[in-house]
Amino acid sequence: MLKKAFVKSYGCQMNAYDAARMADVLGAEGYAATDSPEDADIVVLNTCHIREKAAEKVYSELGRLRVLKGARQAQGLDTRIVVAGCVAQAEGAEIQARQPAVDVVVGPQSYHRLPDLLARSRERRVVDTEFPVEDKFDHLPRRRTPGSAAFLTVQEGCDKFCAFCVVPYTRGAEVSRPVAAVLAEAQALADAGVREITLIGQNVNAYHGAGDDGAPVGLAELVRLVARIPGIARIRYTTSHPNDFDDALIRAHAEIPALMPYLHLPVQSGSDRILGAMNRKHTGDQYRRLIERVRRARPDIALSSDFIVGFPGETDADFADTLRLVREIGFQSAFSFKYSPRPGTPAADRADPVPETVMAARLAELQALLDSQRYAYQRAAEGRVFDVLVEKPGRHPGQVAGKTPHLLAVQFDAAPHHIGSVVSVRIQRAGTNSLFGQLVSEAAAA
Repeated sequence: MLKKAFVKSYGCQMNAYDAARMADVLGAEGYAATDSPEDADIVVLNTCHIREKAAEKVYSELGRLRVLKGARQAQGLDTRIVVAGCVAQAEGAEIQARQPAVDVVVGPQSYHRLPDLLARSRERRVVDTEFPVEDKFDHLPRRRTPGSAAFLTVQEGCDKFCAFCVVPYTRGAEVSRPVAAVLAEAQALADAGVREITLIGQNVNAYHGAGDDGAPVGLAELVRLVARIPGIARIRYTTSHPNDFDDALIRAHAEIPALMPYLHLPVQSGSDRILGAMNRKHTGDQYRRLIERVRRARPDIALSSDFIVGFPGETDADFADTLRLVREIGFQSAFSFKYSPRPGTPAADRADPVPETVMAARLAELQALLDSQRYAYQRAAEGRVFDVLVEKPGRHPGQVAGKTPHLLAVQFDAAPHHIGSVVSVRIQRAGTNSLFGQLVSEAAAA
């Protein structure tokens, strides 16, 4: 009987990449992917530990899976439950204590060992949250055909130790993959029909992978090398830290046509006092000046960022500084969150929390401002023509969907054979979360 695996991912793009690679590992062992845990022989939850709510979602899901596992066992069917990712790394023992139905707990650096861990779990429950000596990427199978756009991990871990963040503890120190390994995976993606690659890392612009001569290569040069691969029309990268944004990367935005005019650059707060408490090691004005330089290099660049409201000790004046920064810079999109204390981080030990009601009010005000900027940006696209990479069928029959260079979602009427192509689309209407347009013509592939 055909074996099936269900893989669900929470959180960031890195997790999405890791989930896809775990599906590849299981596929190499003969497991077909399924969209339903009800008929899965293996269920993998690839978890996120950035916020408390994300972690609790995992435990809630595990409760449902325990019932499902029991029902399948009553039918004589075996189900293995795997918790992977950052919650696994941080809370391996607690997961086993809270949910005995879990068979395997595996950290984000060890999922290449899944087949062995699953085999061992037949005898006893298994936890593997070590940071292995070997490079997991050397042990992963060839990627399955991923579609028109794909993530490609080039860097993992972080050395910044922001006071609110668990990443240095769950993902480890900054490590960059060798240039040759990145280019080989990018070439394989291009051969599989991928047109757009997003280079990802916890702190991707700190990339310093070894080149052919052993010397470190920065992200800007890596982008140039990926751009030379035939078939790759578009390149993006995420997520960056302002302190690692060098002159070469700014020039790359002006000089490399394949590098898309979109930048996600978290700032977290507009208050210098709070940025200091967060251990961000930059000020609001330093962030503003950096954005000015990027915009001079690429005037049409679309900006995205992350914001935390209610960091311990944040006052009304601090929050006002954040609103002022948002108004001055203007963002196409952004992610904003209430501060969530994570065990083991310096901020979690602070004794000056912001009341929940205050956090909620500040988040609503900030989100309203960011939403107004997003809607204005989308409305400004009406009447314009964009090159759109068609990625998939649309929501309705006869439609397809894709992205503009500025990462705006677009839906329009066109035949499915356009999927994988770059076409010109005139935007007719801006919706809440998507643009709607009309096909003009197929554009020349970049």
